[in-house]
Amino acid sequence: MKQILIIEDDQEIIKLLEIHLKDHIYSTAVAMDGETGLRMAMEHDYDLIILDLTLPIMDGVEVCRQLRTKKNTPVIMLTAKSEEIDRVLGLEIGADDYITKPFSIRELLARIKAVMRRTNAKAIVAEEDSSTLSFENLFIDINKRKVLVNNDKIELSPKEFELLVLMASNPGRNYSRTELLNIIWGYNFEGYEHTVNSHINRLRAKIESDMANPNYVLTTWGVGYKFNEDMVA
Repeated sequence: MKQILIIEDDQEIIKLLEIHLKDHIYSTAVAMDGETGLRMAMEHDYDLIILDLTLPIMDGVEVCRQLRTKKNTPVIMLTAKSEEIDRVLGLEIGADDYITKPFSIRELLARIKAVMRRTNAKAIVAEEDSSTLSFENLFIDINKRKVLVNNDKIELSPKEFELLVLMASNPGRNYSRTELLNIIWGYNFEGYEHTVNSHINRLRAKIESDMANPNYVLTTWGVGYKFNEDMVA
């Protein structure tokens, strides 16, 4: 049975989620503040986390930020319509999806299934693909999710790693920001192309020796990004 952690301080929402998730054969655990939720998420392996943005002690953005330093657990954020800036920030630091309050249970269940399906598909691909990608000073072990630059291990967020693997596996291919949103985030997030830009900038900061003159992840003006085919041995 899939287990979902609900980090939410509204008891009515918690009750509603627990009833409907159990009806769909999900077991649930609950935390009513961000600090407790983060501790539970770090200590246990949940299949998915439903994370409210506005929480006591520690807000949802900080919970997600700290979680992503250690875990790849899928996260769906619950936001209010007025929380646009925080929602964007949540996506940029690694949330997999968001849903705006008030929401329908049918829509939330569809989002849960979609996120889990994408996560399972990626896990199967990673398990079957034990290949490595090696370039001039860059080494990527896809199965172990390990990246080395000049033999130094580089810590990437899940989305940064997925962007790097996608482009490095297809050197020379141009990807628009919209394409990258669809492929990496799994659905069309129209209007959030700057999220891709933020991830690319952080990725470059970690793997490039000079961000102003990158060797690996290149900007294709008027299109998007590509991995430099000249780096292929």
